[in-house]
Amino acid sequence: MAIVTLQEAKNRLSELARDVERGETVTVTRNGRPVFDLVPHQPKKGIRFDAIEAFIKEHGQPIVTYIADDFDEPLPDDLLIRPLPR
Repeated sequence: MAIVTLQEAKNRLSELARDVERGETVTVTRNGRPVFDLVPHQPKKGIRFDAIEAFIKEHGQPIVTYIADDFDEPLPDDLLIRPLPR
């Protein structure tokens, strides 16, 4: 991991970008304190609708077939203070 000052990062941005593309992390500092890191880009993760469609094609059914109307309602207090079953 490389550590560079903010001024140095400004002057060497293209070079640092190449280092990051090779997988290195670069920490940029101001007055000796870390301000931010330059890290390799990672695609955002989230719901992969294509994977859901592939699952349905393969198994012939959706993953979730039913969601109760009160699914997002708060749980009752007595449920939350009960110990979990063994």
